[in-house]
Amino acid sequence: MHPAFGRSDHRPWPYPRRPWTWRQSWRDLLFLHWPVPAAALQPLVPEGLRVQAFDGTSWVGVVPFRMAGVMRRPLPDLPGVSAFPELNVRLYVEADGKPGVWFLSLDAANPLAVWAARRFFYLPYHRADIEIAPEGKGFAYEAARRDGSGARFCARYAPTGKVYEASVGALDRWLTERYCLYAMSPSGRLLRNEVHHVPWPLQPAEAEVEQNTMLNGFGVKLDGPPLCHFARRIDVVVWSADELSPSRDAA
Repeated sequence: MHPAFGRSDHRPWPYPRRPWTWRQSWRDLLFLHWPVPAAALQPLVPEGLRVQAFDGTSWVGVVPFRMAGVMRRPLPDLPGVSAFPELNVRLYVEADGKPGVWFLSLDAANPLAVWAARRFFYLPYHRADIEIAPEGKGFAYEAARRDGSGARFCARYAPTGKVYEASVGALDRWLTERYCLYAMSPSGRLLRNEVHHVPWPLQPAEAEVEQNTMLNGFGVKLDGPPLCHFARRIDVVVWSADELSPSRDAA
C-alpha cells in the first residue's frame, strides 16, 4: 500500500474508490501565508469557484519545496524526471462544498514536468531556474522564472519547533488540509483532481523573504510578515480529473 494511505479519518470526505493515477512526495516545504480579502481574490478564479474565507479573510499561499517520486502509476521513478524543486502560488476555494486549491502559478525547474503538468492537469506551470540548498537547520531557496516576466522568489527558512497535527477548526488546518485541486480545461470546463495523504506533519517555522514578485500582474498586495509553517515530507497520490457541470456557479 502506498504510504499516503496510512490514515483517512482526517479527510472531510472519502477519497475516491477508483485507482489513483499519479504519485509524488513533497519535501522540505514551507507554507507562507498572507491574509487578503476574499473579494480581492474572487476575480482571479473562474466561474464555478468561490474563494473561501476564515474568520473574515481569505489567504494567499506561496509554497517553496522540492518534489520527489513524481511519476504516473505504475511506472518507477526516472532519474532527471521524478525529482525537482518547485514553487507554487495558491488560493483557497470551493465548489460543491469541497474545499480545495486554485493555483495562480506553479514554477518548476524540470521542463518535462512543466510539459506534463500542463498537458495532463492543465495547470499554469512555468519554467524556472530554482535552487534549494541546506543552510544551518533550514534551507536557502531561490527561484527565477525564465520567461522574462521578472517573477522571482528568494528566501531562507527553517523549522523552529516540534512536529504537530493541526487541530480541527484551526487556521493552520484550514490552510493545509485540502484534498482536491481545481483547474480549467482548454475547452473552459472546470476540473477537480482529488488527492490524498496523511495529515500534514507541520512544524512552526521562521522565514526571511528577501524577494517575492510572484504576485506581480495579479493586482494583489501582500502586507506584513507571513504566517509560516514547515513540513519535512508528505507522500501524496492524485486521481485523474473529474469534470464539473458547466451549470455550476460561484453562488
